[in-house]
Amino acid sequence: MTDENKAVADIHPMAVVHPNAKIGKNVKIGPFVTIDEHVTIGDGTVIKPNVYITGHTTIGKDCVIFAGCSIGEEPQDLKYAGEESYVEIGDRTKIHEYCTIHRGTKDGGLVTKIGDDVLLMAYVHVAHDCIIGNRVIMANDAMLAGHVVVEDRAILGGKVGVHQFVRIGQLAMIGGMSRIVEDVVPFTIVEGSPDAHTRGLNSIGIQRAGIDTEVRKDLKKAYRLLFRSNMKLADAITAIETECDMSSKEVEGLAAFLRKVSRGICRPNKGKKTAAAAED
Repeated sequence: MTDENKAVADIHPMAVVHPNAKIGKNVKIGPFVTIDEHVTIGDGTVIKPNVYITGHTTIGKDCVIFAGCSIGEEPQDLKYAGEESYVEIGDRTKIHEYCTIHRGTKDGGLVTKIGDDVLLMAYVHVAHDCIIGNRVIMANDAMLAGHVVVEDRAILGGKVGVHQFVRIGQLAMIGGMSRIVEDVVPFTIVEGSPDAHTRGLNSIGIQRAGIDTEVRKDLKKAYRLLFRSNMKLADAITAIETECDMSSKEVEGLAAFLRKVSRGICRPNKGKKTAAAAED
């Protein structure tokens, strides 16, 4: 760390910051923090006590890293052979107490990435090669295995466990303590363990996101074609592309998500029709 960086950052004397770390302006670093050589911290970020940041890790502007977090450590993957890999965290993201975020591997593109305006509550684990979009919320003790994708504005409840390679679509909501082993379709509500099921369309979340009324109608139509028509997935995708207005980014995003499904998708529990499903 250069003398110039020292002059523009507030670094506690009991913190250990490598001389080559890149520390932005107005950064605050608390006591007993350790920041290694290849770390970059953006302007205005606050790092609270007892945080360890290592590896080739980049943290954006105006983030807050709470006490006890470990970011950029070696992935928990037996195939990892010491290759140079990365963690990238966007702007204005908050990472609460005792979260763990591991860097990527060669098999996963070498990067674990977290977007802007993300909220990770206490004890969240983000494994190697995960990609988390913008404005995602993960509640306490939610856990992602390796190679998981979480799209923009998804919400994961407390103690949710997500299997490796699963994708969670935009504006999806997953209830607490759910076990997710299949892809979660965008704009849906999912919950359950040992088998998670789709409860219905995330109508309130869609409305709060400011999505246009006509687009909301198309999303509801797409939901019905996908889950209530008894069509195979490929046929349902074709029907969505035919019957819905594909000019909206939301409907196109839904169709694009479905085209990439390889693990299967969380579906409604046919033996139990919930109030949320009945509403849609």
